[in-house]
Amino acid sequence: MTAVAAAADLAPARGSRHLAGTGALLRLALRRDRVMIPAWVLTLGLTVAGMGSSYEALYGTAARRAELATSMNANASLRALYGPVFSDSIGGLIAWRMAGFGAVLAGVMSLLIVVRHTREEEETGRQELLSAAMVGRRAPLTAALLTALMANAALAALIAGGMAASGRPTGAPALGLAIGGAGMVFAGLAAIAAQLTESARLAKGLTGAVLGLAFALRAAGDAATTGASSPLIWSSPVGWAENVRAYADERWWVVLLFAGATALTVAVAYALTARRDIGMSFLPARPGPARAPRSLSGPFGLAWRLQRTTLLGWTLGFVCAGALFGGIAKGASDLVGDNQQTLEIFKRMGGQQGLTDAFLATMVGMLGMVASVHAAGSVLRLRSEETGDRAEPVLAGAVGRLRWACGHLAIAYLGTVVILSAGGLALGIGYGLTAHDVAGRLGPVLGAALAQVPAVWTLTGVAVLVHGLLPKASTAVWAVVGGCLAIGWIGPALNIPQWAMDLSPFSHLPKLPGGEAVAAPFVWLTALSVLLTAGGLAGLRRRDIG
Repeated sequence: MTAVAAAADLAPARGSRHLAGTGALLRLALRRDRVMIPAWVLTLGLTVAGMGSSYEALYGTAARRAELATSMNANASLRALYGPVFSDSIGGLIAWRMAGFGAVLAGVMSLLIVVRHTREEEETGRQELLSAAMVGRRAPLTAALLTALMANAALAALIAGGMAASGRPTGAPALGLAIGGAGMVFAGLAAIAAQLTESARLAKGLTGAVLGLAFALRAAGDAATTGASSPLIWSSPVGWAENVRAYADERWWVVLLFAGATALTVAVAYALTARRDIGMSFLPARPGPARAPRSLSGPFGLAWRLQRTTLLGWTLGFVCAGALFGGIAKGASDLVGDNQQTLEIFKRMGGQQGLTDAFLATMVGMLGMVASVHAAGSVLRLRSEETGDRAEPVLAGAVGRLRWACGHLAIAYLGTVVILSAGGLALGIGYGLTAHDVAGRLGPVLGAALAQVPAVWTLTGVAVLVHGLLPKASTAVWAVVGGCLAIGWIGPALNIPQWAMDLSPFSHLPKLPGGEAVAAPFVWLTALSVLLTAGGLAGLRRRDIG
């Protein structure tokens, strides 16, 4: 009886027992994300804060900035991509360029954090082990949301502080709150998806689809109206970030929309988590057929079954992006005008050919760099199969390590060709329709898209090498891919040294369409990818699984 009484005295009160252990889980989450969160926050925050010097060099006079604003607001395709310009000040141009894209990137960061510390913990069985201790039912979700809140608060503070330190303090808090607030809305949506779905991959995909829909609604609304007043824009958190109008008579009441939406989504997530058991979901996986189809009789069939939905999503995304870029390619000259600095940036990114070809080469290069994210994810699926204890049952049968790995690598390498072909076709058709010459424009643009394949394969080889030799350092692959994205995205605008640009394999490719196609870089990049892949497979063959 004395022991029972002591236990009763130590038990948490009824109102707080569901949150027991939140502090310990929060510290654990912050420790596990001690690299990922600072990388996201610093990269995005410093990019926003550092754009002012580039715009000062490009549009140093009020007349040039006013001309840019007029050109952007008059072009529906460019409004769909970037949104309208509300102020032609330097701060206003930064807000125009980064409010929407910053909101999307903050949303990606938030969904990764929340899903990682909720559904992924349940899927691996770690959450059940932790729940055997004194951990409340709502503690894991609360810790995940608090981690996302701290990340978004740090991002908002860094953006506001960086903008203020660069001499633009007026609208800095509004811009920071707009991007950080959008991130928290998607954190709440990710928390709901984690309750609905049975796997972390599906939760990320569902939240990512909502994020893509939000961006599409904002783009459609901005294409239809000039003042960001369309109902489509107001139905999207990305559109709310735009409508805060930092540096242009800020609408502080829009920030309340972020707070209200976050509170609503979090409340729904809490209600759902109270009504299910650990490891269960409201949308359980459907049972498969009694007999497996012949397509699952080998490792390639299994890899295709596991990754086909992801590949389809990437393909559709590249089709949409290609069509959008192709539709605005003809208006590239309106965006640049007679600004020599902007023209030089396009030439650094897309080559010394005509402006439209340079713009197309720039867009094709961006598609290639984004395709490397898919390729790296496909390779690292091998690592998740190992750590999830799903690889050992497969390898226990008549399947060797190399056959098992090559099934997933086939998706990574051939999937790159598929999604770049889809993006190149959409880009060529979109540009051909606006230029009234589909037959003449499609071939060069499609060829330029496929020319990115060797560079993507090189980064794929890096991922295979890291997975084979240093599997615990697999997260370093994302640092390599992210570094190449940063070099290609902001390197030309910041005029970084050529040796730094050459660190990315994409910098060695000819600028197509319009440039001269030289065989040498394609040959040695492909050979390098083969060597990297062979080294990774050799390491995988000799190390322990898991």
